[in-house]
Amino acid sequence: MSRDIVNDICRSLPGADWSDPWGGGHDAWKVGGKMFACIGSMGGGVSVKTPSIADAQLLIDMQRAARAPYFHRSWVQVDWNAIPPEELRDRIETSYQIVLSNLTKKAQRAVSGH
Repeated sequence: MSRDIVNDICRSLPGADWSDPWGGGHDAWKVGGKMFACIGSMGGGVSVKTPSIADAQLLIDMQRAARAPYFHRSWVQVDWNAIPPEELRDRIETSYQIVLSNLTKKAQRAVSGH
């Protein structure tokens, strides 16, 4: 796995926008202006949102993820070299869906094109 594969997954999601908000080579992916995935400048993993702090802690306890530095405790960092590609895609898509569902109905319609 690599940064390119993570970026390809993120890019494929409807309404996903890329930015480097802090400079220095970060890949921040947003939907409706809200971040759902972020790769630090050093790479190695992608930070994603989970449904709750408890879900994040469970993934950490199961050693499927680590605490995402600089993010809320409901976020985890997933090492793209340590999990199967399907699980990586699922973590990114779940994060995207969580963020999308928390947007206003108007913003959701703008993303979906309806």
